[in-house]
Amino acid sequence: MTKISTNLTKINEQIIAAQKQAHREGDNIHIIAVTKEVSVERTQEAIVAGLTHLGENRPEGLNNKIQAINEPVHWHYIGSLQTRKVKQVINQIDYLHSLDRLSLAEEIEKRAIEPVKCFVQVNVSGEESKHGLNATEAVSFIESLKDFTKIQVVGLMTMAPNTEDESVIRSVFKQLKQCQQQIAVQGLAHAPCTELSMGMSNDFQIAVEEGATFVRVGTALVGNERGEQDEHEK
Repeated sequence: MTKISTNLTKINEQIIAAQKQAHREGDNIHIIAVTKEVSVERTQEAIVAGLTHLGENRPEGLNNKIQAINEPVHWHYIGSLQTRKVKQVINQIDYLHSLDRLSLAEEIEKRAIEPVKCFVQVNVSGEESKHGLNATEAVSFIESLKDFTKIQVVGLMTMAPNTEDESVIRSVFKQLKQCQQQIAVQGLAHAPCTELSMGMSNDFQIAVEEGATFVRVGTALVGNERGEQDEHEK
């Protein structure tokens, strides 16, 4: 087994344990392999290991990997997306995890060929260093997208604070779940909002316990060949 295969086995076991703890047995949790800090070769190793959801946060890295990897995988754009760079990525991806403003939605509507599955980014913790809307803004923002034909709001995304205090992390994930449920019960055609993208290498187990359906795992799964970390890779 490769190192990635070993890591994936361990992470799957941890997810199953978290599901059991939360009485979520049988729920389908998607692991997004955050490949932005690793090479094409290591990304291909991840695919061989069975990973089919891959996450990138820069247009250049995304397009380089897409050109080099001809495999039936799902590409996720997980970083903040500048409006001027929408045209570089929007028709290359299956999911966008960082929809957080009307100008971005308008550019997606203008550039996308097919509807794009989007997560609205919510800054639950209120940290100035993080992008995203607050919960109240997220609800009204999603309602304002009803006439956008190229945007489907499949769920919400957040990042917890970088802290060892599990109660703080859990509170953030709980609040996102509550916001997601508030939107989902409205039955909006353009925003089914059934998914939750939350949890990274250091906190994905807590995220699963609190309802995550997509977890974004980088270092703990594929490593980090650049020897550096950022808010998506802890």
